[in-house]
Amino acid sequence: MELPRNATVHIAGHRGLVGSALVRHFTEQGFTDLLLRSSDVVDLRERDAVRRLYAAERPRIVVLAAARVGGIAANSARPVDFLSDNLRIQVNVLDAAREFGVEHLLFLGSSCIYPKFAPQPIPESALLSGPLEPTNDAYAIAKIAGLLHVQALRRQYGLPYISAMPTNLYGPGDCLDLRTSHVLPAMLQRTHEAHARKAARITHWGSGTPRREFLYVDDLARACLFLLEHYDGDAPVNVGTGEDIELRELAELIAETVGYRGAVEWDTGRPDGTPRKLLDVSVINALGWKPEFGLRDGVRRTYEWLNGRPTTG
Repeated sequence: MELPRNATVHIAGHRGLVGSALVRHFTEQGFTDLLLRSSDVVDLRERDAVRRLYAAERPRIVVLAAARVGGIAANSARPVDFLSDNLRIQVNVLDAAREFGVEHLLFLGSSCIYPKFAPQPIPESALLSGPLEPTNDAYAIAKIAGLLHVQALRRQYGLPYISAMPTNLYGPGDCLDLRTSHVLPAMLQRTHEAHARKAARITHWGSGTPRREFLYVDDLARACLFLLEHYDGDAPVNVGTGEDIELRELAELIAETVGYRGAVEWDTGRPDGTPRKLLDVSVINALGWKPEFGLRDGVRRTYEWLNGRPTTG
């Protein structure tokens, strides 16, 4: 089913890493009426503000990419913010979508919804099968609530709303603040700054032994439109590459990309998080979707984008 290119599409969170990639892709695919409102105009945490927006604009399609996000340090330090803000955004947008007749909606969760010691690669069926990773459990619980909200809307109202669970994302538009960013952009920014200063060594968090899967954000944007046009099911769909890498290997790849030749060290007093997180992507692959960008190419493209920005200290 091809979505009408003249339909009003609300990309919630359009200024973020995912949202900006969605804007790029939907524009490239011929969508002519993107509904874009920044948080200083419409705060999605405010129920009345969301209702007014949907009453006035009547979007037919919604991609819910708006969220409070951050890396392991931010999640550990501010769990209340991650729980409260994400719950309010999700409830407000999903309730307004039902009330004002949104026809198609995609809710974006996160791979952190899965148990800390889920089987690898992680199938969609692993959801709620074990305890969560403590360093991001508040964010995970909020995302699980959003997923269940989508399923409840399908059961109670018969709405064809769907959910996707992306793996770790990176790319142009990523957060480069070392206090709040995710692992890949944090490592990239730290290496970039060390290279610029000609520093003899850099230190990354943890032991370097965890394995992570990384998806270039423009591939996720492609997957979102693909799922809206090819999938209508109750279960969430994993979106990833099906391949992972040890963080020590990632650090080497980043150093090579940046041109940094100093020593790379690890602060083992910092938390590692989940030891491995690789998604089973057989469902979306069977539907006909696969990523276009490999990790080396994606890191190169992200570094080219970063090079146009000032360093953060």
